[in-house]
Amino acid sequence: MNKLNILETVQLPTDHGFFKMSIITNDDGLEHVVLERSTNEKETPIVRIHSECMTGDVFRSQRCDCGEQLEKSLKMIGESGHGFVFYLRQEGRGIGLLNKMKSYNLQEQGYDTAEANEKLGFDIDLRNYDIVAAFLKSKEILNVKLITNNPEKCDALRNEEVEVERIALPTTTHNANERYKSTKMNKLGHYGH
Repeated sequence: MNKLNILETVQLPTDHGFFKMSIITNDDGLEHVVLERSTNEKETPIVRIHSECMTGDVFRSQRCDCGEQLEKSLKMIGESGHGFVFYLRQEGRGIGLLNKMKSYNLQEQGYDTAEANEKLGFDIDLRNYDIVAAFLKSKEILNVKLITNNPEKCDALRNEEVEVERIALPTTTHNANERYKSTKMNKLGHYGH
């Protein structure tokens, strides 16, 4: 397990209530973000592990469903009063923003998201979730409700002895993201969207 460092924490008022925002790092050298809502700590925390997606999260691209997933997760955690959003700096399933744009160009030539990453010489998914398990354990949290459609996120926490109850995260299908969502289910084994 990589070493966990919590570098700085501030209060962050949002549309979904007040969160504590912390910058965390480990051996990967990246500055990841944790948003923590803790007004109702009697309940099992709701957790979202979200990989950075500039196109979806910031510019609301309809090529993916990332922005909608993030917004719905913040709303659920805000309403529950207890939970965490881990915003991991793993753009493009870990290949970075420039390579993600190259992948988009390959998708426009007919490749799906998995094929495009492989054509660029990458594995389909390079993401890692060790920092999430390390953070949860540092807070002595060994039982979570995880908002995800990705079984790898569930497995990553379970492999670190964190019990997981999965919360499904349905999102809107558009013409622009239909193939993307289908690829996630059929090639990456994600649960239905």
